[in-house]
Amino acid sequence: MLNPNEGKVSASLAEVRKDVVETLTPVEKEGSDMSIRKKIRRSRGRPRNLSRFRFPEIWETLPRIMEPGEVKRLLSVMENPRDKAMILILLRTGLRIGELLKLKVDDLNLEPQMIFISEGAKNGIDRVVHISDDARDALVMWLEERDSNKECLFYAAGREGFTYGGVRAMFRKYLEKANLSNKKYSLHSLRHTFASDLLNAGMEPESLQLLLGHKCIESTYRYARLTDKTREEEYFRAMSIIEGEED
Repeated sequence: MLNPNEGKVSASLAEVRKDVVETLTPVEKEGSDMSIRKKIRRSRGRPRNLSRFRFPEIWETLPRIMEPGEVKRLLSVMENPRDKAMILILLRTGLRIGELLKLKVDDLNLEPQMIFISEGAKNGIDRVVHISDDARDALVMWLEERDSNKECLFYAAGREGFTYGGVRAMFRKYLEKANLSNKKYSLHSLRHTFASDLLNAGMEPESLQLLLGHKCIESTYRYARLTDKTREEEYFRAMSIIEGEED
């Protein structure tokens, strides 16, 4: 598990707190700070005072990361072009839910496979994210069907856009269809899966930080966990260098 300097944990606690907000239901959001505190305290080692948060406890509040086989199962049961495009965009770009719901067709550039995010949902910073081949293909299928008179890229039937609750209900429906509902995955798990997958594939944390829209690198380390296999490979690669120097 990546572990940044614990002395800098408080610097990005606000970003962690904001991500927890995205996992709240509309009713919980009405409760504001109290709901957020209750949500965080559900993790093991529950702190009663958020100002005393320590790094391991913050880790426990983060959504679960989907395994590659589970991602494949989820996508295999999605036949609706709109739904599949939405999930793949979240999974392949690391967008926040609020950023996804605000997307307009003009924000897309499919030729170089990019999406322009105007003033990120949390930090007010513009950024560009890239679109994978499978996400691009899903987008093309959706663009062929969508109503060109709609302003938002994604919208629910009879509406001009999508609500967070609507996307969450759709996601839960497919989790159940893929026999993954017992895993307790949330929509935000897709953002964490994106981050973890890229780090495991060798992306530098500094590059990932820009894609995620984090202001500080400590948040990027928190939001992306290396798998046991990656740590094993890193260990033996490092040890081969050390042992070679000792010969």
